[in-house]
Amino acid sequence: MDEKSAYKFDKLGRPAHATMRPYARPTRRLRPLLITALVVLCFYYYVRPATPFGILPQVARLASAHDADVQKAMAASTKTLVPFEAHIMSKCPDARDCLRMLILPTMQRVFDKVNFTLSYIGTPTANDGVDCKHGPEECLGNIMLLCAASLYPDPKIYLGFSMCLIKDYEDIPQRSLIEDCALEHAIDFEKLSDCADQDDGAFGLDMLRSSVRRSAEAGVTKSCTVRVNEEIYCIRDDGEWSDCPRGPEVNDLVLEIEKQYRSS
Repeated sequence: MDEKSAYKFDKLGRPAHATMRPYARPTRRLRPLLITALVVLCFYYYVRPATPFGILPQVARLASAHDADVQKAMAASTKTLVPFEAHIMSKCPDARDCLRMLILPTMQRVFDKVNFTLSYIGTPTANDGVDCKHGPEECLGNIMLLCAASLYPDPKIYLGFSMCLIKDYEDIPQRSLIEDCALEHAIDFEKLSDCADQDDGAFGLDMLRSSVRRSAEAGVTKSCTVRVNEEIYCIRDDGEWSDCPRGPEVNDLVLEIEKQYRSS
């Protein structure tokens, strides 16, 4: 055999002159696969739905937040609303100013903390009637406002209607004014008229008499007198504020109401 073409073989039958390739460790080949598997596993645990045990901390946090909300709601429900009252005459410019400058903007901020009442000032007569300072027309205007409060007890409705009438107090109790204000504040004019005429006017007159007596028993004689928690807070008379030790501004009144509400 030609020596150039002859191979020498070792015991395993391999060519004697053949060199062995270095042996690659399995870990070096598997390392990229292990890293990829680890990334996939982490991603799976991140996006998978929580197990019953994994969700427990979240449930606990939600339950705690819910309990806090319930406790706040229960605390609010047990608080006593602050009595808040304005005593007015419907054909009085001071009543207009008082409602526009103080009562309405205050109610917009504390309506859920007060029990609001709009009462009227007059003089009960011996024959179970009522005398109003600005005449019978004012008495009728007062009755229309009391009927609105009786039919629509939400202050957002009847107080808005009252302001609508009183801002044009000189025209009270013209039918056109009452109809326009009723339409503007979603009040049924026919129901309002029926209330004023009920029992030949006795029903409305009785409401007015009760309201006037309430003002008299509170010692109120001036329109507009504002009371908080049964005590005089401020008076608007002859175009001026008086007897307002805590101030006649809206913020002053709001702070006083919130203070009393928190302490109730």
